Amino acid sequence: MRRKQNGLVIWLVLLVLGGLIAARTSYRTDMGDFLPRAGSPAQRLLAGQVNGGAASHILLLALTGAPAPVLANLSASLATQLRHDPAFLDVLNGGPDSFAGVQDYLWKNRYLLVPSDFSAPGLHTALQSGLFQLSSPLGLAVGQGLSADPTGAMQTLLGRIASGPAPAMLNGVWMKPDGSAALLLVHTTAPGFNLDAQQQAQAQITAAFTQAKAGMAGAGGATLRMSGPGVFAVQTRDTTKQDVSRLSALALLGAASLLLFAYRSPLMLLLGLLPILGGALAGIAAVSLVFGFVHGITLGFGVTLIGESLDYAIYLFTQTRQGEGGADTLSRIWPTLRLGALTSCAGFAAMLASSFTGFAQLGLFSIAGLAAAAATTRFVLPHLMPSGFFAFGAAPLARPVFLLHRHRRPARGIIALAALASLIALALHRGPMWDSNLLNLSPIPPAQQRLDADLHAALGLQGQRYFALLPAASAQDALERSEALAPQLDALVAAQKLGAYMLPSTLLPSDRTQRQRQASLPNGATLHANFLQAAAGLPFNVTAFAPFFADEAATRAAPLLTPERLPPALALQFSSLLTSEGAGWMVMAPLSNVSDPITVARHLAAAGADFADLDAESSKLLQNFQSQAVTLAVAGSLAVLVLLLLFLRSWRRVLAVAAPLAAAVLITAALLTLGGAKLSIFMVAGFLLIIAIGSNYALFFAAARPGTADAPRAAAAIVLANLCTVAAYGLLSLSRIPVLHDIGLTVATGTFLVLLCSAVLSTPEGA
Repeated sequence: MRRKQNGLVIWLVLLVLGGLIAARTSYRTDMGDFLPRAGSPAQRLLAGQVNGGAASHILLLALTGAPAPVLANLSASLATQLRHDPAFLDVLNGGPDSFAGVQDYLWKNRYLLVPSDFSAPGLHTALQSGLFQLSSPLGLAVGQGLSADPTGAMQTLLGRIASGPAPAMLNGVWMKPDGSAALLLVHTTAPGFNLDAQQQAQAQITAAFTQAKAGMAGAGGATLRMSGPGVFAVQTRDTTKQDVSRLSALALLGAASLLLFAYRSPLMLLLGLLPILGGALAGIAAVSLVFGFVHGITLGFGVTLIGESLDYAIYLFTQTRQGEGGADTLSRIWPTLRLGALTSCAGFAAMLASSFTGFAQLGLFSIAGLAAAAATTRFVLPHLMPSGFFAFGAAPLARPVFLLHRHRRPARGIIALAALASLIALALHRGPMWDSNLLNLSPIPPAQQRLDADLHAALGLQGQRYFALLPAASAQDALERSEALAPQLDALVAAQKLGAYMLPSTLLPSDRTQRQRQASLPNGATLHANFLQAAAGLPFNVTAFAPFFADEAATRAAPLLTPERLPPALALQFSSLLTSEGAGWMVMAPLSNVSDPITVARHLAAAGADFADLDAESSKLLQNFQSQAVTLAVAGSLAVLVLLLLFLRSWRRVLAVAAPLAAAVLITAALLTLGGAKLSIFMVAGFLLIIAIGSNYALFFAAARPGTADAPRAAAAIVLANLCTVAAYGLLSLSRIPVLHDIGLTVATGTFLVLLCSAVLSTPEGA
């Protein structure tokens, strides 16, 4: 009695401890925290930019559903409201206030940002060019700036910063060329990974749009659509929460219905849920302690424990003989149940070595959860089972299995033919076997992805594929190396090997360069003398250039530019171009319209820079994981086989357990690739789970005693456990999250096939 009490007290203490850890755990839903860890510097840096760089602050807005003039007014009203909200760093809609801060920074500091020639010959050439442009269609625009910037420094600077086609302008704002949508680009103060702040910012945009729409005639049918990393992140979190809560409730309801049908006892239903509770808390606590956080998808995967953690309780409850106590039943079935738990954990253990953070979490969650569920079944449930309990409703569940076993000879032939056909189908599969498109891993709906692509195209935002990477020891060293790289990139642009580039030194030159440019500026008297000489013979009034002399004098006395003086939009861009990496720094220069990647890579290497292809890096990362996933799946399968051999000590008995597992995995893979479909990396984990879970069924079938009264109850326990597992994973396949859907579909199909194959191939003769 005291041993029983001690076991219950220890279990309760561990349960409370697990609950406390779970309550204090950080839960995340960002897909970047779930996907494979980046390996190369390029992968790590690019992943960092996606998660927290300038791109993560961007929201793209489209206003539709009203005439173009109304949409333009809505755009102006919305932009005005948002610019007064501290949640937004910058609001661009093409209107006159869109680039005021950037233009002011560039104009005031133009002579520090680009080199200018203030000698008499240099000024003479610049004035002649200005005179020619005054007679061109651009004369009005040139004339407005010529008196303050005769060297054309601002024009040169804008040419270096501008990249890609500009959005169409209608009614004074950015719009689609057909006038069907007004376009805005918003920079949020919070980065994309701050989901609460992103959700709040998006709610504020919606509220501001509603307010602008309410006070405007003709805007009643106008609608707002948003896209961008922050929108995707919030949608992913909401989808994950909804799926986890919905599927958990359905799985719990399904398991409860099955248990009530089999046991006809609310008390036994509650007892059967105890391993689920212990397993879920143990899984969360283990992942939290090892990784520091639990991903929402990992938590969603815990839905499967509703099916699998029940297995151990089901084996105990269902196989209890009439008049037999729970402790006696457990001592009889424990060797098989223990081996089943060990094989499951051995299969899941292979996932721990994965570089895919999410899979490593799933593996640890499953091992800790199943170990806790097995311990709960071993040390708690036998002492809580009511005396004289007998599962009267379980017997009918065994009838399909015995019907199948009575026809085992033709059934074996059918399984053999199905396995052979599956092997041939996989060998003759047309095209690549694996899905290597990273977009298919995204939980973002295709319609939202199309909207994002449409808005990027309409705003002239090009997807950055190629980068020049330049390591440096310090921020100033990085800026100096960036300046040294510029001539190499200019040569590539001149050779039409690439279209454009952007360097951090374009926005903020190094301190050394700024000092050199200040030192090269002539004093007031010298500049006046040079200008008089340059203007001789040209139709210019020297007194009209007073703003030029004043700005040059102000630049000579100005303090050096620093990152803190950058306007918000340029500060975000600068932070994406120059980032710290550990103790060092890295220049990340996007390259546009690269026509000859090989030549560009060769020139960059000669200049001490690396060439990064984002598509190639992403594909390489996925291919590396696919190879690793297959290796780990094979390793997990071998671990299960070794464990079976150690305990069963017979190759024949091991084969009786392994054969149905191999057949089920083979047939499942063929079914998933039916019609030329591709396997996802998540399905590889599913195959491993089929082996880990299905080994329990094969073991209990193999341990059945032919002709005894226990055989029907053992079969009923296996069928009931399988129904709970298939139901849980089947519900998981309904998830909108690709990883949950693919694993759920794979395991639900595979474990059901393991049941059928085990009933035929594992059951001893005469059972």
